[in-house]
Amino acid sequence: MSDSGLDDPPVGELVQRASQQLTHLVRQELQLARRELQDKGRHAGVAAGLVGGAGLVTLYGVGALVAAAILLLATVVEPWAAALIVAAVLLAVAGGLALAGRRQAQEALPPVPAEAADSVQDDVRYLKERTSR
Repeated sequence: MSDSGLDDPPVGELVQRASQQLTHLVRQELQLARRELQDKGRHAGVAAGLVGGAGLVTLYGVGALVAAAILLLATVVEPWAAALIVAAVLLAVAGGLALAGRRQAQEALPPVPAEAADSVQDDVRYLKERTSR
C-alpha cells in the first residue's frame, strides 16, 4: 500500500483551485443571469408593443361603436342632435370615471402607511412604559 498523503496536492494549491473554481462559477452564474434578464427584457418589450397595439385597435373599435350609435340615433333625430346626445353621454361617463378615480386617489394619499405608523408608535410607547418600570 502506498501512502496516499504523498499524492495529495498541498493545501495552498487546493485553496487556490477552489478560489479559481468559485470565481469561474460566479462569473458563469452572472453571465447566465445577464442572458436571462436580456431575454426577459426582450419579451417584455415585445409584450408592451403588442399590448399597446391592442389598445390602439380597441380605441378604433370604440370609435366605430360611437359612430354606429350616432348613426343609429340619427334615424330617430337629426344627425347633429344624435352626435350631441352621444357626446353628452360619453362625457357623463368620463366625468363619473374621473370622480371615482379622484376618490380612489384621495384614499391613497398621503402615501404613508398610517396604520403601520400608528402601530409602531404604540409599540414604542409600550416599550418605553415597560423599560421605565
